Amino acid sequence: MLELTLPALEHWDEKKEVFVTFKKALTLQFEHSLVSLSKWESKYCKPFLGTSNKTDEEILDYIKFMTITQNVKDDVYERLVQTRGAIEKIQKYIDAPMTATTFHNEAASKSSSERITAELIYYWMIAFQIPFECQKWHLNKLLTLVRVCEIKNRPQKKMKPQDVNARNAALNAERLKKLNTKG
Repeated sequence: MLELTLPALEHWDEKKEVFVTFKKALTLQFEHSLVSLSKWESKYCKPFLGTSNKTDEEILDYIKFMTITQNVKDDVYERLVQTRGAIEKIQKYIDAPMTATTFHNEAASKSSSERITAELIYYWMIAFQIPFECQKWHLNKLLTLVRVCEIKNRPQKKMKPQDVNARNAALNAERLKKLNTKG
């Protein structure tokens, strides 16, 4: 969860041509989750994940769907936009992996033409029996869990006979050295 505190602020509203004053600091909480992704896709009927550019309105709506603080008025989002660095902090939070899991020695996966949508992620959760409460996790953490499940459920690759022989020779050499014997 990301927590941002918006300071007291005074700014010029170009549309209304008046100064707007926010007298108190305000703390908001955000979660980049499958729930917020699903709400955004329901409104815009297009995938959120991917390379398509989003308008400022679409980005602001996604931030609204990410907000888990209750009863936030629309003028607060104006304030959020006016607060220096707030949008950058939210973007950094969205991009963060939120996990210590890394993937090594993975052959470069074929790029799939399949568009990742909320429904596809829900399908993966069902297929891998991931509990639905995980839909509230940070989305990158959930997608990492899905990938781990996919890797762990792959059939194990058979080793080539020469690889088996090389591994066994290395193990035997290690044991001989450890036990200080000649075999």
